[in-house]
Amino acid sequence: MEKCIVRCDRSGVFFGEIVEIEGQRCRLKNVRKLYFWVGANCLEQLCMEGTKFPEGCKFTMKVIEIEVYDMIQKLRCTEKAISNIEGVPIWKR
Repeated sequence: MEKCIVRCDRSGVFFGEIVEIEGQRCRLKNVRKLYFWVGANCLEQLCMEGTKFPEGCKFTMKVIEIEVYDMIQKLRCTEKAISNIEGVPIWKR
């Protein structure tokens, strides 16, 4: 299963395993919302290299599965980026 970053029009940016895509509808599992990041200038850099400052990022805890209806971009992640993103501490209060 490929791990990707999915940018949505209104619901945000997510990192997870793509289960199904149909038009703008996308179902993902083992998902983290990428609420805020530093150490990468854009999602394209984030999907290739990850972040250079994981402690400054706001990535949520994983949820089992989500379905979004407004996907506008899918970026496949490299192994380096996957390892890096998965290592970012959970942001919560």
